[in-house]
Amino acid sequence: MQRRQRLARSFGTLIRGSEASPALTEVLPIIDDALAARMLDLAVRIGETMLVSGAGASEVALTIVRVSGAYGLKPVHVDITYNAITAAHHRGDDARPITLLRVVRGPVPDHDRLQKLQSLVADILGGLSLDAATGRFRAIRRAPFRYRPAIVIAAQALLAVGVAVMFGGNWLVITLAFIAAALAALTQFGLAKARVPYFFSQIAGAFVLTTAAALSPLLAATGWEPAASIRPSVIVASGIVLMLAGLTVVGAAQDAIDGFALTATGRILELMTQTLGVVLGILAGLETARVVGLGMEPPSEAVPFGPVPLQLFGAALIAVAVAVFNGAGARIIVISVVLSTIAWLGFLATSAIGFDAAAAAGAGAFGGSLLGIVIAYRLHVPSVAITTAAILPLVPGAAVFRGLLSIVESGTDPAMLLTGFGTLAAAATVGISLAVGASLGIYLGQPLRASLTGVTRARARVRR
Repeated sequence: MQRRQRLARSFGTLIRGSEASPALTEVLPIIDDALAARMLDLAVRIGETMLVSGAGASEVALTIVRVSGAYGLKPVHVDITYNAITAAHHRGDDARPITLLRVVRGPVPDHDRLQKLQSLVADILGGLSLDAATGRFRAIRRAPFRYRPAIVIAAQALLAVGVAVMFGGNWLVITLAFIAAALAALTQFGLAKARVPYFFSQIAGAFVLTTAAALSPLLAATGWEPAASIRPSVIVASGIVLMLAGLTVVGAAQDAIDGFALTATGRILELMTQTLGVVLGILAGLETARVVGLGMEPPSEAVPFGPVPLQLFGAALIAVAVAVFNGAGARIIVISVVLSTIAWLGFLATSAIGFDAAAAAGAGAFGGSLLGIVIAYRLHVPSVAITTAAILPLVPGAAVFRGLLSIVESGTDPAMLLTGFGTLAAAATVGISLAVGASLGIYLGQPLRASLTGVTRARARVRR
């Protein structure tokens, strides 16, 4: 009996082991704390630079995780709260966690830098060493903006020219739109050099723009024939699109959908503040013009667009201007022109079959961003760069100005006041529709892009 019990215990010990059995062999860590901190620091710094350059919070978080994983740091937890990035790596219960925090400064869109960072991340995933990756990142980080300030200001003025062309303005209106936008851009550049908050810069730029437009009817008093058909509303509408060009409408909506609530809230608050600055500047300019006797009559209906070829040409000019003052290279400029044309054709097509302005704008933004997310992956360009340029021609600058002008000139007429607020509400609806359409195109484009990538890889395997 005792022999059977000993035999049973022996088999049990053989199968289950015992408390006195030696511990199982464990994987010894080959990355010490100093090396792990260097790896995590590189990943976080890349993410920080991407966020400043205009990338979305979801893309930044994924990039940090992928870069860290490429060097063997798994798992890494990332938290982004608009102006700060926190990343933590914990190897086990006994090891000390490594946590890094980077404070993010104000966003300065730089799509050329963003494209170089994406190329660096691709090389890191392909096996680039830590030292080589750190050196390349420092070179990218220290590289100056692609274009000089004079080129940036000229590009901003070119954006206003594109809007004026879309509305069918004559050469004098186009010239005045260029001059007014250039003065507004130059004012904002000077205030930025003086480190004035961007909110006040928006007010000053919109005030200069509106004042210049209010002075334009004085040319008609000279009897000059080209000046007889000047429409100040087109000049101000051109500048409003310029003032709103740098706002991250799509980025805010994308962060909210991705679940980055704090980041989305911060971007939405920034968006509202900067838009309020434009509104205040235009209101101040209109009131100043009214006081000195240069008040403008609000148009009874929406400002009509010009012929379709001029609309497409204007949309292309806007795309070129947006790409240039965001620091994009030649490849991004060409793709932006193509996508802006496609987005505007989508807007025209849906408007022709009976969609209202908001729905048609959303459809155009959806088509441009859906195609853009696929093209961006195939041609290795940032999707945010070409998506922004594609939807900007759809921004309702004329409607914003018409609503504000109706409010200023309403006086004691409640009907005109209500009309102004209704026009502003319609413009806000178009803006929301643009953000939703662009975000939807991005999310539907990601699985489509993944499917196309799988097909390409399968064909490559078959050929091999």
